[in-house]
Amino acid sequence: MDCKIIYRLLLIIIFTTTQLNAVEFKGKFIQGHYIIGITDPTSEIIIDKKKVKVSDDGYFVFGIDRDRKFDLTVTQIKNGNKKKFIKKVLKRKYNIQRIDGLEESKVTPPESVYKRIKEENNRIGEARAINSDLPFFKKKFIIPVKGIISGVYGSQRILNGKPKWPHYGIDIAAKKGTKIKSSATGIVTMAEPDLYYTGGTIIMDHGHGISTIYSHLAKLNVKVGDKVLQGDIIGTVGSTGRSTGPHLDFRVNWFQTRLDPMSVLK
Repeated sequence: MDCKIIYRLLLIIIFTTTQLNAVEFKGKFIQGHYIIGITDPTSEIIIDKKKVKVSDDGYFVFGIDRDRKFDLTVTQIKNGNKKKFIKKVLKRKYNIQRIDGLEESKVTPPESVYKRIKEENNRIGEARAINSDLPFFKKKFIIPVKGIISGVYGSQRILNGKPKWPHYGIDIAAKKGTKIKSSATGIVTMAEPDLYYTGGTIIMDHGHGISTIYSHLAKLNVKVGDKVLQGDIIGTVGSTGRSTGPHLDFRVNWFQTRLDPMSVLK
């Protein structure tokens, strides 16, 4: 066989092998961000020490915690061979707001509701832990309601000198009764009209550990088990739960890791 032909065949084999073994990332390696990966469908993917699902067409997804302080390791295993990708995670600055002189009841809930809060948090955690094969995490998400962004991801309040949990979503201020759209296609895993903190609450599963949460709703139009298409009306804006005015608190999670919704919407 001609040497030139052999050389070209070798180049094709090398190029094809490289493509099959490559891992492509869509998203920025920044605290709180959402990352989609694409690889050969026969590969195994491990994020740090957690093995994640790879779809039949080679997609996987993961998120970066708000306060992550060290590099992230992605390990690809194919045909027994391991390849590691070390990604530097960039830090962010978050808004800190101090408010003093508040009534104690506005800072710390009464002990009489502790049991209720714990039970509700456990149920929310179970919904966020679902690891389904749904493929809807791959498509671009849309903003669920039009309005003014009145609260951003990662911000934190210190009330009467007590640091509270950071805000893990975005608040979108809108008139009571404004229709809320599903940000992405998914399956409803929680639909509760009256949770202590979040009032009317919907959680949807989009596959591979990605879920969205819609809180403080006045009205819910869906129930657990419903398949909802992107853009479908799932409820209306309200001020239920611990809320000071009508708005939607919209959140995105990768299992128990809370992500910045803006990194999904962009």
